[in-house]
Amino acid sequence: MSQIRLYFDADAMQRAVLAGLRARGVDATTALEAGMTDRSDEEQLDFARSEGRVLFTFNVSDFCRIHAELLAQGKSHAGIIVAPQQRYSASERVRRLLKLIAAKTAEQMHGHLEFLSNWT
Repeated sequence: MSQIRLYFDADAMQRAVLAGLRARGVDATTALEAGMTDRSDEEQLDFARSEGRVLFTFNVSDFCRIHAELLAQGKSHAGIIVAPQQRYSASERVRRLLKLIAAKTAEQMHGHLEFLSNWT
């Protein structure tokens, strides 16, 4: 079983969060680093899946919809984590992501959508 590797979409990229996660050994990359900043939500998710990465986004409504559509079509993804943009500080976001990563494997995230708010 493998550790969750993260992909931050263009909206969710935040240096402090990335630095905090990387300092703790989490494999995380961003849409900017991947050259994907101008791509659609579906393209972001496809890229994350092709890289075996769980997508982290603030775009809660669109990715909940995309997740439901994929499930209805019998398709999957490597996992999605959603969080409202203004809800948590950078340090709180890091803490909650680390808790989720400690509790779930990449395989357990496959095809699942998690709300960061559930990881207190």
